[in-house]
Amino acid sequence: MELIKGANLALRFLLELCALGALGYWGFKTGNTTIAKIALGVGAPLVAAVVWGTFVSPQAPVELPGALIVVLQALVFGSAAAGLAATGHRTLALVFVVVVVINAVLMYVWGQ
Repeated sequence: MELIKGANLALRFLLELCALGALGYWGFKTGNTTIAKIALGVGAPLVAAVVWGTFVSPQAPVELPGALIVVLQALVFGSAAAGLAATGHRTLALVFVVVVVINAVLMYVWGQ
C-alpha cells in the first residue's frame, strides 16, 4: 500500500508540472505579439509556481488554513485546465481535471 501512496504523491508532482506546462502553452498560444507570447508564456507559469511554492507546497513558508489551500490548488489546476480548453484541447482539459480530482480525493483519504 505504501508503494501506491508513494505513486500518488509522484502523480501529484507530475500534475503540478503539467499545470505549469499547460499555463505556459496557453500563454504562448494566446499572445498576439511576440512580446505578449513570451510575457504570458513565461509569466503565467511563473506566477502559478510562486503561489504554489509560497502557500501550497508541503514546505510552504506561509501557512494558510486548509480551505484556502484547497481554493489555491483549485485555482492553479483550474486555470491550467481552462488554458487547455481555451487553446482547443477540451478533451485533454477534461482528462486533466478528472485525474486531478481523483488524485486529490486519494490524497485526502490517505492523509497525504
